[in-house]
Amino acid sequence: ATATTQVLVSGEKGGSQAKPLLVAGLVGGLYDFIVATVGWWNENFTTRVMDWGVMAADKAKLVFKVNTGAAVFGLGYIIGLKYAFIICLGSFAVWWLIVPGMSIAFHNEVLNIWNPEITQTVGAMSPEEIFKYYGKSIGIGGIAMAGIIGIIKSWGIIKGAVSLAANEMKGGAKASADTVRTQRDISFKIIAIGSIVTLIATFLFFWFGVMDGNLLFAVVGILLVAVIAFLFTTVAANAIAIVGSNPVSGMTLMTLILASVVLVAVGLKGTGGMVAALIMGGVVCTALSMAGGFITDLKIGYWLGTTPAKQESWKFLGTLVSAATVGGVMILLNQTYGFASGQLAAPQANAMAAVIDPLMNGVGAPWALYAVGAVIAIVLTFFKIPAIAFALGMFIPLELNTPLLVGGIISWYVSTRSKNAEVNRERNEKGTLLASGFIAGGALMGVVSALLRFCDVHLVSDAWMEGWLANPLSQIASLAAYCCLIGYFVVATKVKK
Repeated sequence: ATATTQVLVSGEKGGSQAKPLLVAGLVGGLYDFIVATVGWWNENFTTRVMDWGVMAADKAKLVFKVNTGAAVFGLGYIIGLKYAFIICLGSFAVWWLIVPGMSIAFHNEVLNIWNPEITQTVGAMSPEEIFKYYGKSIGIGGIAMAGIIGIIKSWGIIKGAVSLAANEMKGGAKASADTVRTQRDISFKIIAIGSIVTLIATFLFFWFGVMDGNLLFAVVGILLVAVIAFLFTTVAANAIAIVGSNPVSGMTLMTLILASVVLVAVGLKGTGGMVAALIMGGVVCTALSMAGGFITDLKIGYWLGTTPAKQESWKFLGTLVSAATVGGVMILLNQTYGFASGQLAAPQANAMAAVIDPLMNGVGAPWALYAVGAVIAIVLTFFKIPAIAFALGMFIPLELNTPLLVGGIISWYVSTRSKNAEVNRERNEKGTLLASGFIAGGALMGVVSALLRFCDVHLVSDAWMEGWLANPLSQIASLAAYCCLIGYFVVATKVKK
């Protein structure tokens, strides 16, 4: 919300305020384009680039990784040091404590009690495999419990929203002239009718498009989705409004667990059950994302002095446009890279697949690992540490967490160097603009890279790129390029007195 507000204000004023955003977008986009399309340096730097790093990974199961992309660095800057540090603590707890600890405690054991596909002893696994089969499940349990805790904490807000809606429905239409323009919303009757129509359309989609005409499955599905979405969207909106972090992943995982358990109980399992659970999770996930995105829009509108009713009306058009755009990009990415290829890490999607696969195929889910994660979330909440941030760090790959910390450290550095508080504030605001440019430029050029691959346009040969990226020197080059990127960022945030 902060970044978007600054972008809007900069665009309105133009000139020198818009220039840093555009330049940062070009720099970040070109930087990530070179990595993805030309391959001048590696995307990640790992300690395996050195002999002692290889030995540490093989013997002690210890490894360090960092993604050197501009977009992830920019995201870390906007998140800030506090939450980036908590996310990384969760990641370090898994990769540097749990993974090596399991290797020591169960070195010669094949722990396939949770997953029959596991045939290796823990000691024979790489750190990445131990994380995939064991550590990530602990993070899933933590995220799910953090979502439940969020619902409990937001129960008062949920009751207040229901009461407000009921009062408006009873009171009928009121003259909007008495309402301050900046507090004017669309009628709740429109919201109620729209919600009912949406639920009916979703029910028909479940009945004929997902559940193969089975009325019982469709009824159970729509009831689950309606109740869960109603409860969880309040948590999502509240989380975004207060801390700017939307725990979509955790609440979607909780939805998938509940949906899988209930669908199996009513007789829908196997591949059909997995598809149904994923569709139900997708509906809830979309509702959560929309709630978080819209509350962000309303925050921006409040700061800029807009009329909420107009924002709420135009949101429908924005939803249609974004749905069509994102759908096309996803199809493009799948046809270019393939979601099963490993080139698209998609940690949340992998976690969701790991949750529903054992439940739907009659294999015991790793409930013990989920329970460990849940206990960790409860303990963190007791000590007033954001459990959702810590748990997210536990199941997102290490290389995507460490650059968040780098960006957070730079955010702290930029905003504390001067003895003048106003200079620090202006540097931090300019840094937010630059970070937003990095994110936007990296995302847009990522789509351009995918388009080039889709059109079979190769700026360099695939054989050369594969050979160079397999060379340890490509990781050294990535570290050097990353340092140059950070140096540019720090210098570019400096403002005139």
